[in-house]
Amino acid sequence: MTMVFPRMNALVSGAVAAMLVSSPALAREMPAKPVGHVSFETHSADLGVGYTWGEGKLTYGHHTYRFKIKGGNAVSLGYSSLKAEGEVYNLKHLRDFDGAYGAVTAEATMSKGVGASLLKNSNGVRLKLTSKATGARLAAGLQGVNFEIEN
Repeated sequence: MTMVFPRMNALVSGAVAAMLVSSPALAREMPAKPVGHVSFETHSADLGVGYTWGEGKLTYGHHTYRFKIKGGNAVSLGYSSLKAEGEVYNLKHLRDFDGAYGAVTAEATMSKGVGASLLKNSNGVRLKLTSKATGARLAAGLQGVNFEIEN
């Protein structure tokens, strides 16, 4: 039975990555050149409705900014930690980075999972991320997190 979880995790991670890479609509939405870089770590604790918290760094315009992460998601169970990094697109002003980011996703993390995702906020900022998660967690539905630059 211990072999089932790594296989399930590999299948889910592979499916998410394949959707991101092969989606023509996604290719049309993404500008040709990233304007910044993000890295962050989050923790999620879930029992029905989940809560996520964490912190990260945004590199933009030759400066590095720290930000906080808070949010939740529906229909989830378990605990996980996530380390992610990726490229920032469509960020024209630093103030546009703040806000609620969301993506419609399905996630399964068993032991150590690798994934890819695209988050976007209402200001048009997009984050194309790769991530590595640890823990045991199942989640489905609309996920949303708020990013806020620290003063």
